[in-house]
Amino acid sequence: MWKNMKTTILLIEDDASIVSALKKVLVAEGYEVDTASRGDEGLEQALRSNYAVVITDLRMPGLNGLELVERLHQAKPKQPILLMTAHGTTETAIEATKLGAYDYLVKPLKADELLDLVKAGADGSRFMSEPVEIGEARVDRSAIIGKSRAMQEVYKAIGRVAATPATVLIRGDTGTGKELVARAIYQHSDRVQKPFIAVNCAAIPDTLLESELFGHERGAFTGAQARRIGRFEQADGGTIFLDEIGDLNPNTQGKLLRVLQERCIQRLGSEGSIPIDVRVLAATHRDLEAAIAEKAFREDLFYRISVVSITLPSLSQRAEDIPALVHYFLHRYAVELGMAAPSIVPEAVEFLQSQTWPGNVRELENTVRQALLAARPFAVGRLHVQEVLRKARRPVAQQQQTHAAYVSELLARAQSGDLLDAYARMIEDMEPELFRQAIELAHGNQAKAARWLGVTRLKMREKLVQFGLHPGRADENHLA
Repeated sequence: MWKNMKTTILLIEDDASIVSALKKVLVAEGYEVDTASRGDEGLEQALRSNYAVVITDLRMPGLNGLELVERLHQAKPKQPILLMTAHGTTETAIEATKLGAYDYLVKPLKADELLDLVKAGADGSRFMSEPVEIGEARVDRSAIIGKSRAMQEVYKAIGRVAATPATVLIRGDTGTGKELVARAIYQHSDRVQKPFIAVNCAAIPDTLLESELFGHERGAFTGAQARRIGRFEQADGGTIFLDEIGDLNPNTQGKLLRVLQERCIQRLGSEGSIPIDVRVLAATHRDLEAAIAEKAFREDLFYRISVVSITLPSLSQRAEDIPALVHYFLHRYAVELGMAAPSIVPEAVEFLQSQTWPGNVRELENTVRQALLAARPFAVGRLHVQEVLRKARRPVAQQQQTHAAYVSELLARAQSGDLLDAYARMIEDMEPELFRQAIELAHGNQAKAARWLGVTRLKMREKLVQFGLHPGRADENHLA
């Protein structure tokens, strides 16, 4: 989600104190919030306007949440809907999930859980609704940029497969743009009016992934207090995107193979099968052939998911596309920073084009953004770019050393007079990496990362903005 573009949430709730608490958390996260106190009024607003996510209570005057979910889903099947419910009404919430709700929240609500689900819903909404331009550089839309021969082959592959029902495996190194390709395939398919569900297989613990994908019955395992509808069941009639499928454990691989073969799912703890009609898109940065040789990935599953395979080139394999990418990111982030006419000197572009980019397009994007921050309001120069890369890449190289060796090197330089601020230099070198790893480990949940690091939410947000990583999140607390 591009944070300069406000994402609007509709909150339907008749309790003013809950509305106030939820709105405070959502606004602090950067969302705009519209409200309605009656179910019938909320339904009318949701039908009249476009919202990233609709959050609704179960019991309200005018129209209850279950009826609202059913009617809204019938009218707008791609609208993510979150239902709020009390513990005693979880079975009704499950029914709402079957009727089209994206997920449900059990009161008392927690900010972490709320924000995670809102972000997932908003990302899904963006995936389904925000067009992906191919080969164009419009700054108001996501785009797959590049006119190189390698990218032309990718565009042809998207065009050939999008309108077919084929399962597609999207391959490529981290940061090459696999999600954008998946979005383009979905948006040009005949299922574009049906739901799209994305699951990051690497972001969900193995113990929870099977339940997340296939659902579970009450009592299926410790903590399973009610039935849960899985993502495959939610995606029935539509498309599911399994990102980082190479991270699936062997047991889940076997369950997924059965789903692809038999076109049905079985919830954990259930003896019955549920037929589904779902198109599967998958992505991985892993070498699956090597994983097959090491018995870490099933060969039969590989052939099932790779009916069609699209491989994205690394950025070093299409260096001629770098100038276009640089100018695209430059203008896109200038909108976020409120800069009217961003510019970059030719020498800086040439320097960027000469780099190897192990992080691919994602690393280039982050570099351009940070260089723009460092240079504003002036043109981005070569020195700005060099300094950003120096700070970003130095900790990576230092990871090859032990902590003791790194400290010894700093103290030796200080002892020789070459370095007068060893403590400050160590903080400068390691702090960005500390925050980067913390936010990645928390899967983008800033409240969790802040708690782990022992810093305040405000400090976490300041540091993430400073290092160009990720906008802040609200602290975890009970909301209602």
